[in-house]
Amino acid sequence: MAAEPHRSEHPRGAGRRSGSYRSWVRRDQDVVWHGFTQMSCFADNEPLIIDRAEGRELIDVDGNRYLDAISSLWVLTLGHRVAELDEALVDQVGKISHSTCLGNGNTSTIELAEALAPRVPVAQPHFLFASDGAAATEQALKIAFQHWKNLGVPGRTTYLALGGAYHGDTVGAISIGAGGFGTDIFDPLRFPVVRAPGYYDETWADQACALIEDRGDELAAVMFEPLVQGAAGIEVTDPASVGRLVEAAQRAGVLVIADEVATGFGRTGALFASERCGILPDIMAIGKGITGGYLALSATVVTQKVFDSFLGPDLSERTLYHGHSYGGNALACAVAKRHLELIDEWDVLGNVAARADQLARRLHTDFADHPAVRAVRHVGLMAGVELGPPTSGLSWGRRVCAAAVRRGVLLRPLGDVVVLMPPLTITEDELDRILDTLAASIQEVAATE
Repeated sequence: MAAEPHRSEHPRGAGRRSGSYRSWVRRDQDVVWHGFTQMSCFADNEPLIIDRAEGRELIDVDGNRYLDAISSLWVLTLGHRVAELDEALVDQVGKISHSTCLGNGNTSTIELAEALAPRVPVAQPHFLFASDGAAATEQALKIAFQHWKNLGVPGRTTYLALGGAYHGDTVGAISIGAGGFGTDIFDPLRFPVVRAPGYYDETWADQACALIEDRGDELAAVMFEPLVQGAAGIEVTDPASVGRLVEAAQRAGVLVIADEVATGFGRTGALFASERCGILPDIMAIGKGITGGYLALSATVVTQKVFDSFLGPDLSERTLYHGHSYGGNALACAVAKRHLELIDEWDVLGNVAARADQLARRLHTDFADHPAVRAVRHVGLMAGVELGPPTSGLSWGRRVCAAAVRRGVLLRPLGDVVVLMPPLTITEDELDRILDTLAASIQEVAATE
């Protein structure tokens, strides 16, 4: 692993707020609209205003430090300000920052695709690049739908999805998703799907396979998150159940779409969760950690079979009329390629395995039987600690995470599930610090009830 960056002395956690901080909050509120945030309460919730970072810590405008225990919303892998990634970015700036991939190519994009091709669990892969996970899953849905149209196969026009699913916030993605997160207002825009239970139900795979057997000729594809449903609160299933679903789908001729936006690039202990499940999807969505958290990039990966179904005369109806202005951005691709190399050079997956064992031990020793905890769930460096408030409406998840931030550890809840998603290079001491902070924060909030 690379040497740790120099650490200057700054306080941990939110200390006394300065006038500068309050000014930044006002400036923010005057011009920025934050996602998943009620802006009328923005300032009241004491948002962090981050100025810079070192290693795995964020530093706010007052110099307070926060260990980034959510990997800046699950995208950070190696840490902030990684010298090798900085260098790759600067080198690419010296060549070109962006050129369109609509009908043309650039060397940076080609080289990344070549580097990814032997690493993704997709047969003879082709990559359609975009900028974020929702765009990648939206592309996957459109590709699956048009695939059958191009082949002249009638009737395969719907999708099998799972309860608890989350695939992004675009209209197609929320249709495949199971709702929640305040999206119910958009129900009139969502198209209907066939839905099996999610990983919270032990019989989910049995029911999903039964639906494929009964309605397979209607299905363009089945879409799911392999092994872990992240936004559902880190709901976990076993690899064999995922394997049964994929076997049933492919036996019925249904395309398999694996959404690896959150689970990809080492988060579960393998480079991709599909590897842990022993599956080869027909289509795969990747994003989040692809550039190590540096730049927005994602991709939809398809097999040669799917790719070939779009081949035909120039400008014919078989063409995929879909693309993004920044798809295949040269800067992002250069950083992503170097990031993929560093995962090997630093033995990042080895560190994930060691820290995952540590995380499992601590979760079961310190949290599983805690009276304020309802359940713990984890795979690799993805974990959810589900709190059990005595009555509804107490917002324990939010309050526990706020208490952790005051102690210098940045956490973010999904309802009453506190998600732990540290960078893949997290150290033993740093992981203990996260868990110690979480335990103290739970104790503080539970003691007030």
